[in-house]
Amino acid sequence: MPDSHDLPEDKNPELAPGTALRRGAPLPGGTDPASEFLCQRVTELRQQHRFTLEQLAAASGVSRSMLSQIERGRANPTLAVTYRIAQAFGISIGELVDDPSASAGIEVVYGNDPATLFRADHECQIRTLSPLHQEKSVEFYEVRLQPRARLASSAHYDGTRELFTVAEGRARILSGGSSCDLGNGDTAQYRADVDHCITNAGDDALRGYLVVTYK
Repeated sequence: MPDSHDLPEDKNPELAPGTALRRGAPLPGGTDPASEFLCQRVTELRQQHRFTLEQLAAASGVSRSMLSQIERGRANPTLAVTYRIAQAFGISIGELVDDPSASAGIEVVYGNDPATLFRADHECQIRTLSPLHQEKSVEFYEVRLQPRARLASSAHYDGTRELFTVAEGRARILSGGSSCDLGNGDTAQYRADVDHCITNAGDDALRGYLVVTYK
């Protein structure tokens, strides 16, 4: 997963960009089953770890008010916030959000769901395309970079690999001491257990698809 610190400091990562949700307002249409499970799961884990809301806020970097709203089912956290909460408990996103009692033949990640935006600013937009519970082994993202912008990541777990496919534009991939240039339709596979970077090497916006696999 792209580093959570990639989120710009001048943005509010707790509410997804573009959402009309206000702090303290209930989710439109009531709480959906996934959100209901998440609020119960966060409460259970916090109690198991004997965290107060203040302690969980300090450990995760998510405000106490947002955590309280999540536990009460009154806010739908972004992917970045969910990631930070999972890290505070020492588990993966999949382990946090996966409801073993839920089963469906087809799962849909909706393109207009603001919770799928991991980062959105004037240089970069990252949107997850994979159901969160699958992120134990594989992650799938759409990445958009403005001209000359870059997405730099520190080393992930040992054995982690990434595949990046260019849909529009030109990209330069750096992985450790290796580099390559990509054009439309090109795909690079590279190590992600070393420092690595995706750079828009063209004069137009870059759009590509990133797959992260864990050994």
